[in-house]
Amino acid sequence: MVKKIILFCTLALFMAVPALAQNFEPDELINISVYEKINPAIVSIDANLDDGFSAGTGCVVRGDGIILTGSHVIEGAKNIEVTTYDGKVYKASILAKMGKNKDLALLKIEPKQKLRTISFGDSEQVKVGQKVLAIGNPFGFAGTLTSGIVSRIDYAKGRIQTDAAINPGCSGGPLLNSQGEVIGISQSIYNPDNNISNIGIGFAIPVNEAKKFIASAKLDETILTSKKRFALKE
Repeated sequence: MVKKIILFCTLALFMAVPALAQNFEPDELINISVYEKINPAIVSIDANLDDGFSAGTGCVVRGDGIILTGSHVIEGAKNIEVTTYDGKVYKASILAKMGKNKDLALLKIEPKQKLRTISFGDSEQVKVGQKVLAIGNPFGFAGTLTSGIVSRIDYAKGRIQTDAAINPGCSGGPLLNSQGEVIGISQSIYNPDNNISNIGIGFAIPVNEAKKFIASAKLDETILTSKKRFALKE
């Protein structure tokens, strides 16, 4: 009888170990939840140029394969490949793009199945000091998550400054709030020493600018946001 009790207690202890391993802190749970929700809607972009190549990140905004990214990622591209989070590779065409100041572009791929999409937030509600997360493809490491805060809002240039690590390859990826809503599109880093790596000063285009750009592209359908439908203008 004693042996049975000891055996039962031992088994119970081993069964409890995985449960204990899942006792994450509240802040960790936010990171995990946002990543698992959004990462399936994030793609890697590789563009062949006349003088080399360009790599970046994109956000799926419509399930039939419409992707938002930065225009500098695909500027001058001879051909473009998009890799979805599950490793599938597609040829992409350019639907629309803006100049360097706005730095946004829309791509189209032809997936066999409907893709997961991002949720839009409202960049008018962004506050300095709030937690943010970024997902991107830095140096080819697809699906990389980093975190930080909104460090500053540059109203003159229309950019959100963050200390979340944004590195080469992250351009076009999402800057997210704690609800997993996209509040900005990663664009650039401050690089005074030309070392190309992040020093804690990164910039994102406010997502409301991206909404206007998508509307101006005159697509035929609507894009679902987290709270309402964002109707694309005809």
